[in-house]
Amino acid sequence: MKVATSIALGTKATPALAAQAVSQAMEKAEMTTANSVLLLLTSEFANDPQAAIKAAAKAANCTQVMGCSATGIFTEEDWVLDAPAAAAMVFGDDVSLQLAKFNHTQQPLLTLTAPNAINSTWLNDGNKRLGGVSGDAIGQGPFSVWQNAKGEVAGYVDAFFANVKVATKASHGLRLLTKPKKIQQVNGYDVTVLDNKAPITALNKAWRLLNKTDEPIPLHLVIAVYANNAATINAGDYNQTHLISYDEDNGSITLAQPLKAGQFLSWGFRDKTLAEADLTSVTHHLIKELNLKPSSSMPDFGLLFSCLGRGPYFYGGIDRDLKVLTQQFPNMPLLGFYGNGEIASIGGVNQLLPYSAVLSLFAAQQVSSN
Repeated sequence: MKVATSIALGTKATPALAAQAVSQAMEKAEMTTANSVLLLLTSEFANDPQAAIKAAAKAANCTQVMGCSATGIFTEEDWVLDAPAAAAMVFGDDVSLQLAKFNHTQQPLLTLTAPNAINSTWLNDGNKRLGGVSGDAIGQGPFSVWQNAKGEVAGYVDAFFANVKVATKASHGLRLLTKPKKIQQVNGYDVTVLDNKAPITALNKAWRLLNKTDEPIPLHLVIAVYANNAATINAGDYNQTHLISYDEDNGSITLAQPLKAGQFLSWGFRDKTLAEADLTSVTHHLIKELNLKPSSSMPDFGLLFSCLGRGPYFYGGIDRDLKVLTQQFPNMPLLGFYGNGEIASIGGVNQLLPYSAVLSLFAAQQVSSN
């Protein structure tokens, strides 16, 4: 399998950066013509990426160029934030990106979307999805996603990888502060009764035990973790949503999306050390799921979709998630971006996740000898 990546940095958002990234990746893969290209551009390109997309297609000698703009992008070699850059992953031999309409074997769909294009109709249309939300500042402009070497005005694109097997899992990186408790009452986006008590009661108690001070709860670090039963939360296959505010008078808590009475809820706290360890555990899980033989224990390539709040800004200037992957899989081609949300199938339902990292690993299909 021929797959390779490259990243090119510059002082201006020029088409030459995209051509350089593709050309360098093609040279690594020893290809003159690519089957497909995944092209990521920083947000400096977002308003008018078409010239850069065309330059990438010309360098690859193919028109199947798919990608998006994002605040930050990375490969296994480097990451870039707040500077013009282009990153590319090129595919040759049998592996290629194919349009979703040809997905007769129901492969998971790589999905890239602008923030203003997300809706439940296509997000949960029966296909498993993996991907992320384009991280340009406002999600506006002519387009921030592209396919077939041209921008997609619908705001989202999807495709599947032919002739590979894929395993995907989300890393939440949360320390659960409370055990799962049943929701008794809700009012729109407000959880009003949890485990027969005011929701703020358990959260305040858990925060004081963790922080051992009377400092206010840092809402940006607290995540509501929920599922239809307690066992699912304990297994780590839960859903997440933001905590918006709380009412000290009645003890209710307002979340970014409405939950239902009868569901179970825990409070999670974003933790750097646990996040790094969790991603390491995710890599082991995916290797087992891919059922790789000892002689070929490393995947052929990987994609990582990371929240902007999970990357170097979270880890103090170092992307420890990227470090985990390069240590686990030395020299494995890897491509990804820091976005405004991550997409993964959890419990058979595609979820839009906050503050997570969605990792997909790919390996060649085993050809039967019969």
